[in-house]
Amino acid sequence: MMRALVLLCLVVPALAVAQTREVLPEELSLTIEIEDAAAERLVGEMVLVTIKGTYRRHITRESLKQPELEGFSWSQLGQDMWTEARIRGQKVKVFTRRMALFPERAGPLTIGAFTHNLTLIDEGDDWFEHAVLSQAIDIEVKPAPEVEGVWFPVKRLIVTDQWSNAPDQLAPGEAVLRVIRVEALGVTPEMIPPMPELTSPSAMIFPHPEQRLAELTPEGPVSYAFWRWTIRPTNDVSTIVEPITFPYFDTETRQSLEAIISPQRIAYGVKVPSGPPPTAARVQEARLPGWPLASAAALIFLGGLSVGLRGRTVTANEVLRRVPRIDPLVRGLVKATRKGDGRAARRMAARMIERDGPSPARQDLIASLDRTLFNPAGAPPDLAHFSRSFISGGR
Repeated sequence: MMRALVLLCLVVPALAVAQTREVLPEELSLTIEIEDAAAERLVGEMVLVTIKGTYRRHITRESLKQPELEGFSWSQLGQDMWTEARIRGQKVKVFTRRMALFPERAGPLTIGAFTHNLTLIDEGDDWFEHAVLSQAIDIEVKPAPEVEGVWFPVKRLIVTDQWSNAPDQLAPGEAVLRVIRVEALGVTPEMIPPMPELTSPSAMIFPHPEQRLAELTPEGPVSYAFWRWTIRPTNDVSTIVEPITFPYFDTETRQSLEAIISPQRIAYGVKVPSGPPPTAARVQEARLPGWPLASAAALIFLGGLSVGLRGRTVTANEVLRRVPRIDPLVRGLVKATRKGDGRAARRMAARMIERDGPSPARQDLIASLDRTLFNPAGAPPDLAHFSRSFISGGR
């Protein structure tokens, strides 16, 4: 009995001190913690912030007042959390709020003080109001680098390419739905680049409205974009949809990278050959004769052509196909080949298909070039062989 009275005498004064109207500094604290506080920050790059309160008093009501956060856009990452912990053997209440801030301009920016308005209890069991303030924090933000397109800093990027059915096994007249899914950690949905234009030399492409949404996680917002197209070949064999690329900045590795969505063949019941295409043997490029001899030969050829076509109506495209050397697209293809510019050579070839109409042989040549051109680990394409075969109609 005596031991219980002694214990009661010790506990009751401690409780009275703990619940007085006087609030000691060590009883209530509110701090702002920045993840990777020493890291470099760029405009638009996510800054993860935790507002943390540690309280040794009984709290009946509370509300956290947020500062203006001038110079930032922001997103709260879920609901506020209340947990219990022990610090130096004493049980305390811990308040946590996670936020993602996105600097909107370069230079020094200030994360203002948060105010936690608390309702406490005094020794008379009466309620009274008390406010706890955090400290303000200054951060330095550097300007975003100049990029072609949209500045897109992400902590993690996943791009997937899905088709409603096998694009190389379509039934005649059938269309296929393509869905590209972009998943980006560390951005809000409006920060994802706009839906790109999907192009093809010989296909009908119908874009659908894009869809965007976000999921809030402790690591930051995860935003999704869904780009959708319905594609239908316009010829009897196959067509190619061009690749899609867009730049982004990896905030983990601090590298500027490029997302590449590979080109795809759309075919009626034709399987795309597996494995890399066979490497063509390089052929010594022929040297053209001097200009006097070439001019004389051209005049003789045109004269013979005019006699052979006498009485027929000949279009400009037919003349260009019969006389490749005066075709500007052929000259552009040859020029790109001499420079070793594979992408320019492909553009010239695609324009020739748009003008002359698709052919299976030329489509196969472009598909083979694509597999080599857009394979980072592969050997460089044999542009001389490609140009000669393409100009000759794939023979």
